[in-house]
Amino acid sequence: MSNPSLDKLPALAAARKAQNIAFFKQLKRKKPRHLDAVASRVHDEVFAQTDCLECANCCKTTGPLFTDQDVNRIAKHLRLKPDTFREQYLRLDEDKDWVLQSVPCTFLDHDNKCFIYEVRPKACREYPHTDRRKLYQIGNLTVRNTAVCPAAYRIVEKLQVALSQR
Repeated sequence: MSNPSLDKLPALAAARKAQNIAFFKQLKRKKPRHLDAVASRVHDEVFAQTDCLECANCCKTTGPLFTDQDVNRIAKHLRLKPDTFREQYLRLDEDKDWVLQSVPCTFLDHDNKCFIYEVRPKACREYPHTDRRKLYQIGNLTVRNTAVCPAAYRIVEKLQVALSQR
């Protein structure tokens, strides 16, 4: 099965939200020994069939958090002082985290390529966070990402099937 289309994704994710939340709660209660290996395999399988440049929905609809290390690295790349970078591109959100002033991402090109790809924020490099160890620890984030990222949606679907067969 291929990734769901972007126009159907929010409705599909909403329809599965309660089930997905329950799935991650169950994982948190009873952590399968093999969860990390299965999640890694499923992540790799889905992304082997996924071209993020065809979608870029994450860059178009959400913004990453910027750590101080991200700000310093990107500012240096753009030949700006970190404070100038913050003033031009970022704002503090309600949680006092540095985020983009607006979406879609300022650094997204017309062909869905990132102008700062080599130095992009950690949150962008790790998105949708489905290839990390102890995935059960970020169940709520992963469920939210299923409404944004077709690959995350497919990973959660495939993970439920894979773990139910063991």
